[in-house]
Amino acid sequence: MASWHLLRRLALTVGAHSSPALSRALLPSSPSLLTHCSSSPSFLSSFKLIQPWLPHLNAANISTPSSSSQSLLRQSLATPYLSVLIHCPKDVADVLADALLCFGASSASIDEVDACVMNDEICISSIFPEDEDVSMCISHAADSIGLKKIPKYEVKIGEHDDWMKKSQESFHPIEIIEGLWVVPEWRTPPDAQATNIILNPGLSFGTGEHPTTKLCLLLLHGCIKGGEDILDYGTGSGILSIAALKFGAAFAVGIDIDPQAIESASQNATLNNIGPEKLQLHLVSSKPSLDEEEQKYDVVIANILLNPLLDLADQIVSSAKPGAVIGLSGILCEQVRFITERYSPFLEGMAVTEMDDWACVSGRKKSNLDVC
Repeated sequence: MASWHLLRRLALTVGAHSSPALSRALLPSSPSLLTHCSSSPSFLSSFKLIQPWLPHLNAANISTPSSSSQSLLRQSLATPYLSVLIHCPKDVADVLADALLCFGASSASIDEVDACVMNDEICISSIFPEDEDVSMCISHAADSIGLKKIPKYEVKIGEHDDWMKKSQESFHPIEIIEGLWVVPEWRTPPDAQATNIILNPGLSFGTGEHPTTKLCLLLLHGCIKGGEDILDYGTGSGILSIAALKFGAAFAVGIDIDPQAIESASQNATLNNIGPEKLQLHLVSSKPSLDEEEQKYDVVIANILLNPLLDLADQIVSSAKPGAVIGLSGILCEQVRFITERYSPFLEGMAVTEMDDWACVSGRKKSNLDVC
């Protein structure tokens, strides 16, 4: 399921993979809000880039971070941002936080500090780019969930490096299953003998805390036997690609629409001693070269959103080998039926795993398909 800009453009959670301190997770809990976000022109245009693209073709390939790209990342962290504290009714805080991500917020989290809680009100702590129209964003977000009155809010200017330092304090090692940990770079692994996925999420989406990330990790842990080629749609921090390689996969390709996600995934690969011969990362921005043979994968994992999963079904399935495992997540339990209906012509042995209100649908690509 995907970086700040990916969160904004995909109204995520993709992937995908979130911490409350870094971002509000992911899919809007209101179906009408999901429809609004995923039907907006900017949202759909993001995925038009993916539809004709094949991972091995002429995409921007970043396997190891260059000094110039690291410098750009440091500069982006040093630029000012807007810290916005929004007062809203408690009963709409969750859905408003999700809506803010659709309309320009880089992150939004419910503030549980007692000083912020008054009667039936609670505060949402949010981060906006310095040049974002905060008033318009909050107004659109409130309108999208049916609020008749625009919430009161306070704006402060801060530095990204200060905010990132504060955010890091809330990240702790996460045990997915026994012997499998996701560990922030600045923390010591609780079990040095375990499979430890070392991450610095930076500006990208993917910390291992969100249920959809955990479900995808469990799927990969169970299906990878050794030597597989993996395709990771919406790679974000690269957590799923990195995990797949640690589980024994031979090769992985991660794709994303956001250059910051590619940069973050590249740096995380380095943290885990994974080189470009094992993991290729592609920014989906180049036109494909039609004279190259399409590559097929043993496992395809897509932790994004409902509507992109539906729209990209042909592309996702076509990238898989016959009999390949396909994992689809970033969806609520109540949305599973849409995925099973869309993918049942392509997959056999479909299964659904659930965690909290989230789900992952998986199956194997049928070997007798006339297409794909």
